[in-house]
Formats: sequence, structure tokens, C-alpha cells
Amino acid sequence: MTGKSVQKTILLIDDDKDIVQTIQGNLVIDGYNVISAFTGQDGILMAEKSNPDLVLLDLNLPDLDGVAVCEILRKKFNFPIIMLTARDALSDKVLGLKSGADDYIVKPFDFLELSARIVAIFNRIERTVVHNKQQFGDLEIDFRTRQVSIKNHEIKLTKTEFGLLELFAAYPGRALSREFIEKTIWQDSQLYSNSRALDVHIQRLRKKIEIKSDNPKYIVTIPGIGYKFNG
Repeated sequence: MTGKSVQKTILLIDDDKDIVQTIQGNLVIDGYNVISAFTGQDGILMAEKSNPDLVLLDLNLPDLDGVAVCEILRKKFNFPIIMLTARDALSDKVLGLKSGADDYIVKPFDFLELSARIVAIFNRIERTVVHNKQQFGDLEIDFRTRQVSIKNHEIKLTKTEFGLLELFAAYPGRALSREFIEKTIWQDSQLYSNSRALDVHIQRLRKKIEIKSDNPKYIVTIPGIGYKFNG
């Protein structure tokens, strides 16, 4: 995983010491260096001092609201920010994302989901910094311009279709569960958990990038699990 290749520092800002201890322990096992703060002010000061690679920010803090902290950090730094909160209202999610957060996860959550989102963010950053383009056979993806081409012929993808392809390209050769794909692509993944929305979008994506959509070369169905991208 990209997050483990070079040790990265994650700043955790949360006033719940039990949650901090649990998340910090798991992140250390994953190979990250973790620093923590229990107030918004301390979190801002620690960010200025350490310039972490990523921040996990609780929305409910004893001094400053997490949205205010996020806005302050975003004005000074470009590191990704993932909001952690017990608020599940759509308005709170929109507010958090508008304040500059890159992702949003609602408590209580499974650490594996948080870990996967962290890795996905680091993978996207690495692709942007190291190689804006990736080639998979005749398929070329430009992550900077969000252009996709087959044999130098540009393919028009919707935002969701490109998001799916970008996610698959981050995990070549690995089987991704339907739940993981839905949670990564859609902030409100529960709305799609009992629908066939994911299958419809993948079917449309296949028709655009596969020579034979009924016998796909790139996006392969893994029965009982989800899908795998053959890179």
C-alpha cells in the first residue's frame, strides 16, 4: 500500500481520548507515525509545527468547531483532511466538505473503512505528484486533466465513471468489495447499498473502455465479492 511505502505522519484531532487511543494504535500498526491533539487550537498549532501528511479532524471539539478548524487549516496547508463526526445529517456533511475537507466518515465506523480511505487519498496524491498519466494496455488515464483514451482516441466519461476508473486504477489486480467501492465513490453510500446503481455505472463504463463489454478485459466481476481491475 502506498501509505506504508514511506512512513507518513497523520495528525489526529479529537477530544475523545478513548477514540484517539484506538485509532492511533491501529494507524501505528498500519505503519504511520501518529501525533494527536485534543482541542482545535492545539491541533492548529501542531499542524503548523509538524506539517503532517494527513489530518483526521473531529467535527465536535471543546473549543473550536471542527468546521472552523478545517477552514483555518485549509487556508494555510494543502494536506488532505478527513472529517470524523457523529453527525450524520446531510447538511453537516455538505458543510464539512465545503469547509475544505477531502472526505467525511461518520462515527461509529469500522477502522478498515477509515484505513482504506486514507490509502485511497495517499494513492491519489502519489499519482498526481509522480505520474499524472498511467497506461494500461491500450487504455491511458490522465489524472490531472481527467481524460481517458483508448488507442489515442479520447473517451468521454461522466464524473462517476471517471471516479470508478480512478479507484480501480489505484488498486490494480485487487478484488474490491461492492461495499468498499460504494463507500469510496458516494458519500451517502447507504442510499445505494440496496440498489443496482453501482452495476449500472460499471456497465456503462465497460461499454466505453472495453472492446467487448460482455467479456471485459479490464473490469472483471468477482462473484460474491465485487470487481477487480486488470492493470
